[in-house]
Amino acid sequence: MKFLLNLIFLISSFAFLFYLALPNPNFPLPPQGSFISNEPGDTETVLRRAFYTDLSREEIMGYYQNIFLGYRLNYPPEEAEVLIRDQTKSTFLEEIVHPFRESVFINGFEPNEPQFALIKGGKIWRQKITVRLVPSSLVVRILVAVLTLLLIRVLAREFKSWSSR
Repeated sequence: MKFLLNLIFLISSFAFLFYLALPNPNFPLPPQGSFISNEPGDTETVLRRAFYTDLSREEIMGYYQNIFLGYRLNYPPEEAEVLIRDQTKSTFLEEIVHPFRESVFINGFEPNEPQFALIKGGKIWRQKITVRLVPSSLVVRILVAVLTLLLIRVLAREFKSWSSR
């Protein structure tokens, strides 16, 4: 039984380390039919891009969910100023996260009033989407994983000695 548990732990540890060693994904292209923003706030870093689109929130999130295949987390729109960029307008903010790895924040702004209409390239767009990629360092990922696996072993030993008393 002890051998089997150690084998399961070893195999799952290698699978976990393999998952963490996978390369960070490239920044995806916006959906087809979108108009890429070239405003200064949208181009100041390679890890944040924005575009205008006529797609709905669910279509946008489905598009990025198919590319990144992670867990979706929903945030209040007020968090966009902290997580995306200062003075970012927002009607929704979601994160697609790969646990222990990178995250992708997707912020959408769909104006409700005519004075905030999104007119770019001679067209009125439904919404502006800002995407922020938050990569992580491979060295940090592996270090955290090794420390986590060591801690699991120590806690398992302590639990075993505690339960045998």
